Amino acid sequence: MPQKEGGGNSVPCHVALIMDGNGRWARARGLPVAAGHRQGAEAVQQCVRSAVQHGVRYLTLYAFSSENWRRSSEEIGDLTSLLRFYLRHKLNELHEQGVRLRVIGEPERFDSALRDELTRAEAKTLNNTTLTLTLALSYGGRADIVQAARKLAVRVANGDISTSSIDEAMIDDVLQTADIPDPDLVVRTSGECRLSNFLLWQSAYAELVFLDVLWPDFGEAEFGDVMARYAVRKRRFGGRPQ
Repeated sequence: MPQKEGGGNSVPCHVALIMDGNGRWARARGLPVAAGHRQGAEAVQQCVRSAVQHGVRYLTLYAFSSENWRRSSEEIGDLTSLLRFYLRHKLNELHEQGVRLRVIGEPERFDSALRDELTRAEAKTLNNTTLTLTLALSYGGRADIVQAARKLAVRVANGDISTSSIDEAMIDDVLQTADIPDPDLVVRTSGECRLSNFLLWQSAYAELVFLDVLWPDFGEAEFGDVMARYAVRKRRFGGRPQ
């Protein structure tokens, strides 16, 4: 049985999104990649509004993977500048919608100005309860599992727990997502059909949807489509239908 099972009805409690295709969207239009990222940021706003309207309680966005550091310094600069802009100019809108913002991954790898913006955003929205929006920044699923293993290893070395007592629930409790349900639905745009190191442990029982649409073109209609797809899925978690 999955840990922290999130949803048992037609609306997923937790939706996780791999936002892919900004670069291809821009190149297809003869635009710089930065234009694709800007349009992708607009898609994020539509996605958040749609999640609230559909009654989704948790939304996690793969905003910057640990592998994204391999991109050019110019593109990384464009991405971080865009994130800083939206934190400054769109945070009030999120706050008014009752959205709580939180961050997982390695935000310490970003510059101090962006880290300060993230800290202020998390503090300002801490008590909001309509939707928890988690940004995965410099995040990797394998790294998350590794840091969890290290925490448990320290507890074993200190004599707080025994190796035989370690179970799935204990690992679950030391992952960066310990305070939110596992995703019921994981969506990836752009036609790619893989998780790319995103929420590997947490997605063990998630429903997966892969869309051909590029992320900048993902709007309210596309969000409604994945909600409809989820509603007809039969989630048995290994059991037989009754």
